[in-house]
Amino acid sequence: MATTVLPFYQRKHKHYSYDYRSSQTKYVTKEYSSSSADDEGPSYKYQEEKRIQEVVQKKSSEKYIREESMIRGPQFLVRLRSHTVFENTPVKLFCTVQGYPTPTVKWYKDDVLIDTVSTAGKYFVESNYGIHSLEISRCATDDTAQYTAVAANVHGQVSSQASVIVKRYRVEEESCPFAWLPYQYQILPEIEYTRINITFLETFDVAFGTEGDKITLACKMTVSPNLANLQPEALWFRDEHLLKESRWAKMESGPGFARLTLPHLNKDDEGLYTLRMVTKGGTAEHIAYVFVQDGPPPVPGAPGAPMDIKIHDANRDYVIVSWKPPNTTTEGPIIGYFVDRCEVGTENWTQCNDSPIKICKYPVSGLFEGHSYYFRVRAVNAHGISRPSRMSDPIAALDPTEFDRLHAMKLGGKLDVVTYHDDLEAEGIPPGPPTNVHASETDRTYVVLSWEPPAYRGRAPMWYYIEKCLVESGSWQRVNTQVPVRSPRYAVFDLAEGKEYMFRVLSANMYGTSEASKPTGHIKTQELRGVPSAPGQVVSTRHTKTSVLVQWDPPKEPNNLIGYYIDSCVKGSKDWISCNHKPHKDTRFVVHGLTTGETYVFRVQAINELGLSDESQESSPLSVQAALTKPSSPYDIALLHCDGSSMILNWKHPKHTGGAKVTDYYVDKREVSHKEWKETNVTPIHERIFTVENLKKGAVYEFQVYAASLAGVGNPSKSSAHFLCEAWNMPEPGPAYDLTSCEIRNDSLVLEWKAPVYTGQSPITGYFVDMCKEGSDTWTTVNETAVNHCYLKVTQLKEGQSYVFRVRAQNAEGVGKPSTVSDPVVAEAVPGVQEIQCGVDEETGDIYMSYESCEMSEKSQFIWKKSYQEITDFSKGVVIKTEGNRSKLIFKNPDKEDIGTFSVAVTHTNGVSSSYMIVKEELEKMLAQSYDIRHPVIPLKTELAYKIMERGRMRFWLQAESISAAVTYTFFANDKELANSEQYKMSHDVSTGIIEMVQDHFTEESEGTYTVQIQDGKGKNQSSLVLIGDAFKAALADAEYQRREYIRVKEGPHFMQFLSVQVGDDCSVTLVCKVDNLKKESVFHWYKDDEEIVPEVPADLTSGVCKLHLPLFSKKSQGIYKATISDDRGKDVSQLDMSGQVFDDIINDLARLAGSSAADLAIQCTAEGIRIQCQMKYYTEEMRINWLHKDSKISASERMRIGGTPQMASLEIVEPTDKDKGIYTIEIMDAEKTYTRCIDLSGQVYDNAYAEFQRLKAEAFAEKNRGKMVGGLPDVVTIMEKKTLSLTCTVCGDPKPQVTWFKSDQEVEHDDHYVIAMDSGKFASLTIKGVGLEDSGKYTMTVLNKYGGESVDITVSVYKHGDKIPEVKPIPMPKRITPPKTPIVIPTPPAKSPAPAPATKAPSPAPGQAAKSPVPPRGIKSPNPARKK
Repeated sequence: MATTVLPFYQRKHKHYSYDYRSSQTKYVTKEYSSSSADDEGPSYKYQEEKRIQEVVQKKSSEKYIREESMIRGPQFLVRLRSHTVFENTPVKLFCTVQGYPTPTVKWYKDDVLIDTVSTAGKYFVESNYGIHSLEISRCATDDTAQYTAVAANVHGQVSSQASVIVKRYRVEEESCPFAWLPYQYQILPEIEYTRINITFLETFDVAFGTEGDKITLACKMTVSPNLANLQPEALWFRDEHLLKESRWAKMESGPGFARLTLPHLNKDDEGLYTLRMVTKGGTAEHIAYVFVQDGPPPVPGAPGAPMDIKIHDANRDYVIVSWKPPNTTTEGPIIGYFVDRCEVGTENWTQCNDSPIKICKYPVSGLFEGHSYYFRVRAVNAHGISRPSRMSDPIAALDPTEFDRLHAMKLGGKLDVVTYHDDLEAEGIPPGPPTNVHASETDRTYVVLSWEPPAYRGRAPMWYYIEKCLVESGSWQRVNTQVPVRSPRYAVFDLAEGKEYMFRVLSANMYGTSEASKPTGHIKTQELRGVPSAPGQVVSTRHTKTSVLVQWDPPKEPNNLIGYYIDSCVKGSKDWISCNHKPHKDTRFVVHGLTTGETYVFRVQAINELGLSDESQESSPLSVQAALTKPSSPYDIALLHCDGSSMILNWKHPKHTGGAKVTDYYVDKREVSHKEWKETNVTPIHERIFTVENLKKGAVYEFQVYAASLAGVGNPSKSSAHFLCEAWNMPEPGPAYDLTSCEIRNDSLVLEWKAPVYTGQSPITGYFVDMCKEGSDTWTTVNETAVNHCYLKVTQLKEGQSYVFRVRAQNAEGVGKPSTVSDPVVAEAVPGVQEIQCGVDEETGDIYMSYESCEMSEKSQFIWKKSYQEITDFSKGVVIKTEGNRSKLIFKNPDKEDIGTFSVAVTHTNGVSSSYMIVKEELEKMLAQSYDIRHPVIPLKTELAYKIMERGRMRFWLQAESISAAVTYTFFANDKELANSEQYKMSHDVSTGIIEMVQDHFTEESEGTYTVQIQDGKGKNQSSLVLIGDAFKAALADAEYQRREYIRVKEGPHFMQFLSVQVGDDCSVTLVCKVDNLKKESVFHWYKDDEEIVPEVPADLTSGVCKLHLPLFSKKSQGIYKATISDDRGKDVSQLDMSGQVFDDIINDLARLAGSSAADLAIQCTAEGIRIQCQMKYYTEEMRINWLHKDSKISASERMRIGGTPQMASLEIVEPTDKDKGIYTIEIMDAEKTYTRCIDLSGQVYDNAYAEFQRLKAEAFAEKNRGKMVGGLPDVVTIMEKKTLSLTCTVCGDPKPQVTWFKSDQEVEHDDHYVIAMDSGKFASLTIKGVGLEDSGKYTMTVLNKYGGESVDITVSVYKHGDKIPEVKPIPMPKRITPPKTPIVIPTPPAKSPAPAPATKAPSPAPGQAAKSPVPPRGIKSPNPARKK
């Protein structure tokens, strides 16, 4: 027997996951069918390793990983690989698949399922522990195909593809020196792959999302050549990390498309996404950034969720969790973090730490070996707890060295047994000491130790003890006293920061403990160095129209830097916004999603595991615009004129300016026969027309033009056509030039051009415009008649069609040569484009044209034109005002010369423009409207009026619709102008439009006519008031009264507000008045009908408001009420007569409140009948309330009782009959409205109510006639022995009740000791003669007849002669009511009938006993009872 030690690569301390198994598949790619005892070569080694690996996989799945709780779809760990082989040779395709439940794998050839049954011997399919293979025994040329392995389980399916190319065998290849090698080595001639070109048609742009959202990134492409068996592979990367199919990322690809779906966004998903299409001949890729902002917090102000949860150092019972902190732009600073865990297969999250931890790393202990867990983290600040982070990948708590002890044994020449090394060692021996103790990780408060297990340990279970020693102390202390350590890796926690320690390890089993290992060197824990310092200078530069490139210097003290957060803020505001929500590692970042033309500043914060650094200094403000680049080339160079020695050239503006204005042009020339270009101008040209001089007559030239801006000189244009230098002398005009289009709409546009430089032999008389669809050679003349201006509106275009135009000038000699063709124009309006609005300013009367642009850039300008010529002459009162994206053309002095077409164009936009034609009729209408506005009449809300003020002063006032601060006014009295003085005080209020004059002394001399004249700007108006005769006398009398009243009020206590009545929402009625000018001695009194009322709460004179509440207001509350206030200075009286209309008004208010609050009618049964009642806030009989039965008013009577309580109105029907069935209505009426409530008293409702009435009536009858005790019995009786005790009580009832006495619940019988008597049928007594101590106790008296009765208890206490009288505290015992034992039958009077009524038996005192029996019934004792035998 021999044992084989595992190779070193399997002894490292790590988890043996699927990644490990997939990395070892190279050792099982060939099947070894047998092994002889003499074969000790490499084949045995492969078999040994394969067998050990199978055991590792089996034990991992059965003992530790707990795959049953980890629900997963299939996944390829090792994908298929393409092969090229020769004819008649075998080939084997391998793949490794994982998933739970275990996936099944099917094989396809060119998308057709391979049938291994019908092709027996051709294909061999195998599956061993997740490794699947397809072998083709003898390849033929028709086996060249694309092979697909499809793995599927209940949670989904995935596939992997590979190509097999079978080459024909050539004779010359027999001599290849490597022909003997097996195909696995693939020593084949170099394969030249077909070049496949990929062109992206549609791509994804920068995307913005929020946590919890779903986002899809997709691209469409063309593949050329498109070979079915050579399709490109789509690979997705985030920040250059390859993405795999998971619950967080779904990938799809097919012919011509690739799609990535992120179904549930987290900040972990933020980053730079790359789609890389991989082909045999190269790759094609597209890149864009995805931003993910924080989702809504659970509570306002809570921080964002942490991200990037990582698990480190997983062991049997602990793991270390790390994460990255969120940005806190507007939220408060983070206090700490909570770490949660959840066992795989459950949904129960458990918080791991009791208090928040401040660093972004936490060791989680207390895990169960063999269990798998998820982890997540939540951030905490002063406002609350954040949303949880995305949970981590599952991690199993395993011993990483579990399989290091596996060994293989060769039995009988074959690989047969795999066992643990421990099983081969003898028992009863302690293990040896561990070796190589070292620190694999060091932090501030913990150190992770690792060591090599002892080489010899015995079969008994082994564990370890760890000891630590603080270097400065020199004493060793055992760390794990409670929990034995079974793994050669352990984290020692609770260490001091910045201290030096030594560690050693001892191994032990049941037979003893080893010697201590060699101590480690001095291991120093890390010191808390704090957060990083602030980053350095921040520089922002232009990037695109919506993005900015931000760069910064790294912090001087990085302190384990994790990354950076970048914030942006609009200049002038304090609202900082996070630009990235996941730490960025580089010192440059492109901020997307900015507003074009807006100015921003930026700042940066550095991050480590302790949190965020201070903010950097803000960058310089930067306006968001595309970065400046050189302009593109001019194009379409045209010849406008030639005189034999010079040429006039024109060219078109560059299509792309590069973000800066093109300011200069340079022109080069050369003769066609020469190669060298020569400059024609040293000084820059600022216009797009230039005369090239000093040319040779008869020579042929070509030209090229450069454009220049602040960014530099661009590339030269294409060479012009060949121009012959000969003088033009044709009679027709030359070509027009500079064709431009504006006002592009869905069916029309306006074409503009400039007049030809060469006019021919006569002046130009007009122009013709030709039109052609782009791509066509068919030209159509737009205008049949020549136009005499350099613009034309082209109509009847087809929406979405592209057109080109040209212009031909005409003179008396004919039509000249056409212009250069214009750029293509698509008949499609700019989205959101608006038209010019023309009108009259309502304030100034100016005629204006207004235009609002739907597009604007920083350099955009509004160009106003008349007849498509820019307006430059502003001497006639034309003004242009521009604010933001709106511009106005204002005519200060409009006249008939302003008739015509006006247009506006907005530069640096996508052709935003519009025009408006003013015709004669419209102008005349606007001129009339302008005149009315400029010469207005001030509208008045109120004409001149007067008001008497205190002291008898007279206020004259009027109110205008509106006035400005510049308003002027003049008052006149009898045509005499009044001046602003102490006698006449004048003022106005712009906000209300009120103009007033207060006359201090209004006397008999003030009679006359008063006038005020107003002027506000150009508006005027006036108003007059006549105070003559009776009108004047009434005003004068009122003024004198107010003067006297003022004197009264100022001299002593008085009423500021006289008595009034207030009815509250709760139907309370209160008298209210207000007094003033009081002093300490002032006295207040209330009176009603001259009798003083003293309220429970005296009047509160400190506030001046006095109130008298009138409870339960009714007709009794009527009377004359007075309130007086007096002191030594005088007395004032206020009186209110609360009767007549005042009383009626109060009752109406109460009725209104009661009616609006009235509840639905309800039925309440009584012993006398059925009561219909309505709950309301207040009820009094003075209210106008009617009760109706079947729409007929009910009058109050003995049978129909109408009444109520303060909270309820009721109608009681005494002894109801069937006639009383029907609908009952209550009407509550106030002065304006009637409130009604109804109820239907019929059917089952009536039957139920009548039955309840009968029940209550019977109970009342029984209660009235049952046996009762009127009084006379005490609760407690104390008596000396040998005395006589008499207990007497008066009883009543009809019929006469039966009386029974009990002692201690036993009936007392009449004898010499106990004498029971009933006198006059109503005086019941119990006499105890010669009481003794045995007579103490509880006595009960019961009174009962057929309608029931009651009983009461008496406590009797007997004491001996000479003893102290005992103190017995009486315990009040209530009477106990005894209900009747038989149904209650109310006797009815005999019916009046001539026949004699049958004799009725008198009620018997006791049931079943004759009335005339000589023996008294039980419970009623005769005066001479029989002696007890």
